[in-house]
Amino acid sequence: MSLIKDLLEHPGDQSITSKYTVLNGVIYLGIGALVLIWPGVVQTIFRDAAFVGNEAALIRVIGMTVMVIGWLYLFGGLSGGRRIVAASVLDRVVLVPLVLVPLAIAGVFPHFLLAFAVLDPTLGIGAWLLLSRSDRPGFHSTAGTPQL
Repeated sequence: MSLIKDLLEHPGDQSITSKYTVLNGVIYLGIGALVLIWPGVVQTIFRDAAFVGNEAALIRVIGMTVMVIGWLYLFGGLSGGRRIVAASVLDRVVLVPLVLVPLAIAGVFPHFLLAFAVLDPTLGIGAWLLLSRSDRPGFHSTAGTPQL
């Protein structure tokens, strides 16, 4: 099948920004899968309040959403385009904290949401730094390391 063949196609030599985006995708796929399969991670690891209603189902939806984001980062990074890296920075650095921090302050799974409110912008800033450095003279982007 062509779809599977396209997904499994070897990406070739990747820039450091693409490799970083792929790594972010793997991280998000893993975190999302963990939250989807085990919503109790919110209480066990993050020490947030016990579910009183259908919160476990909503946490599973968050896990699925994080997995979809990871999937898109994974294959966006494998595509080798710089735009996926640049596009991921704005939402991660601005939108995620803007939404999650007030929710955490309001008491909605504060430890869990604050963890994402810190992790996501941190990874976004890392992508931004790598993207800006890859434009500098002497930086060989396909090797993934700066040339001194």
